[in-house]
Amino acid sequence: MIDLARLTPYGSGTGLLVEPRSADTTLGSLAPEQVVCVLRDAGFLLLRGFRPDLEQFSAFVATHSERVTLDPARSFHGGSTAQLVDAGYDAVGLHLENGNSPFAPTLTWFFCEKAASSGSQTTVCDGYRVWDALSDEARGLFRQHEIVYSRRVEEARWKAFAAFHLGTSDAASVTVEQLQELTSGPGETVIEPLQDGAIHYAYRVPAAHETLFDTRPAFANSILGPSNHYEKPRITFADGRDIPVHILKEIESVTEELTEDLDWADGDVALIDNTRVMHGRRAITDPDRTIYNAQSDLDRGLLPA
Repeated sequence: MIDLARLTPYGSGTGLLVEPRSADTTLGSLAPEQVVCVLRDAGFLLLRGFRPDLEQFSAFVATHSERVTLDPARSFHGGSTAQLVDAGYDAVGLHLENGNSPFAPTLTWFFCEKAASSGSQTTVCDGYRVWDALSDEARGLFRQHEIVYSRRVEEARWKAFAAFHLGTSDAASVTVEQLQELTSGPGETVIEPLQDGAIHYAYRVPAAHETLFDTRPAFANSILGPSNHYEKPRITFADGRDIPVHILKEIESVTEELTEDLDWADGDVALIDNTRVMHGRRAITDPDRTIYNAQSDLDRGLLPA
């Protein structure tokens, strides 16, 4: 429970709608330990009625995080904590934030400053539910074989990314070795320098894995996801074989059945466990909307016992 908020189910799974008990309750009033405890079971929270601005949203993110991670390919807002969602107008497939790279955060956040008049919902899909719904064949394949995301990244993009996370403004001097040192997350990453200064990386990781809060497997990955700002990766099993077409179709069918929409209202904030719950987007039918994204690693001092 959260002392200063009402919790009600959101959607058909375990997600929760979090609303203030009184008009003077703000996001900053909520106890971080309670928010994280509720997130552990819910997978995602939609916080509505707290009326934050971008600065208050950014402070809320920081209060729950030991590290905020950003993508320098996007525009910065809110004191370099939030970034504008600017991935065109098409629907976006389910994915983990940065899940096709070794830089996936444990939490992803959204702040809807201005909601669309129609469509444009953010989608969420609980990896626990997907894993339970997959066929024995699919679960067997993903138990036996990890997957690999591989792609080329142009020199300017990988150097800007590494420089940002190294805290230096001198992107030109960043080396491949420094980039490799940043890949300390789960999975295994092999980086190959190319003659033109670009790199090719291969990131190997389980498609179903334990989560931030539990050892229970969640089918949570970016197999169906997009690649905005970067080249689309090739996705195979670790032995180089393609994922069978009928398995991909099964994943699409199961996830579509279990996907839920976040129907945005002005001022809404969403908090998503990025190790368990994939997210995406319906096509934007009203471009006159403003949504910001933040990504961070949970302050482990807030982990429930």
